[in-house]
Amino acid sequence: MSDEEQEQTIAEDLVVTKYKMGGDIANQALRLVVETAKPGVSVLSLCEKGDAYIMAETGKVFKKEKEMKKGIAFPTSVSVNNCVCHFSPLKSDPDYTLKDGDLVKIDLGVHVDGFIANVAHSFVVGASKENPITGRKADVVKAAHLCAEAALRLVKPGNQNSQVTEAWNKIAQSFKCSPIEGMLSHQLKQHIIDGEKTIIQNPTDQQRKDHEKAEFEVHEVYAVDVLISTGEGKARDGGLRTTIYKRDPSKQYGLKMKTSRTFFSEVERRFDAMPFTLRAFEDEAKARLGVVECAKHELLQPFSVLQEKEGECVAQFKFTVLLMANGPHRITNGPFDPELYKSEHEVQDPELRTLLQSSASRKTQKKKKKKASKTAENATGQPTEETEAAE
Repeated sequence: MSDEEQEQTIAEDLVVTKYKMGGDIANQALRLVVETAKPGVSVLSLCEKGDAYIMAETGKVFKKEKEMKKGIAFPTSVSVNNCVCHFSPLKSDPDYTLKDGDLVKIDLGVHVDGFIANVAHSFVVGASKENPITGRKADVVKAAHLCAEAALRLVKPGNQNSQVTEAWNKIAQSFKCSPIEGMLSHQLKQHIIDGEKTIIQNPTDQQRKDHEKAEFEVHEVYAVDVLISTGEGKARDGGLRTTIYKRDPSKQYGLKMKTSRTFFSEVERRFDAMPFTLRAFEDEAKARLGVVECAKHELLQPFSVLQEKEGECVAQFKFTVLLMANGPHRITNGPFDPELYKSEHEVQDPELRTLLQSSASRKTQKKKKKKASKTAENATGQPTEETEAAE
């Protein structure tokens, strides 16, 4: 990157504006896909719809800046039930049709000038106030949502990444669920979706030793990603085709096949170092061929389709948060309705209960004292959200 010397951060208003623009488009794309996800609808059509919306909307911003890159920062993925993540099929792949009762995870990302806004959301097809979800699906959705809410209150300057990891383990346990082992939430920087500071979920003993301790600092940005399972939390490659890749700018290799070279130069030109889907290429067959040599020599990193054991369910929530000088500001978030999920479990840990009852909105911090007595009456299952929505 030519601007390596002068890294742009959210200390600059224009950078914040770009993040927020991306965040608004990501939120709208997510809502569109959620609203379309009804029984009988194909996953492929949802992925195409999300991506088309992002491309159309990012095409409308900063029109005068011809050189500015903008568009998809993570292709729309729709992973159902025990599929953990990254399911975004090609037209030539077997599709999946949604049915009532499916637990659906939608994951997507948008960037404006390389400033990335990621979001993921979970819901059960057919859930309604009259027909709320109960049992294990309710447990796992509730657990994942509360983990995201806890992280929103913990990812702030001065706190450590390990505090978030511990809170997630405790919350998941209280719902008899497990966070997916070893999954990472990354710091975001311009053009970089996998920054060096990370938050790890449910680390193995070895991962715990190896994982870098880090403190959150003002003007940093994070994509906080929560993945919780009703099972053991072990995600494996289920053998489905990988369709999402990203370029690894640190790797060099002289590709031998012409198809690979043509494919790779199109990747560099169109996507730079952002994740992309093979669906975005006009000739899918050529893309499927060209990607093989690139991946083999690590010019491209795969986002494998991971799966938990058959019969288990996985829920995911992901939001992007800007650590502003006046407090954390969440720029992406899905349309979650706690009324639709009735779990017999709740968070047990008294410290976490207090944390979840505290307001996450910057505007209400000042009015906090007045509200403290009121907040205490609220059930621990649902942190007060309306203030956040009003931002």
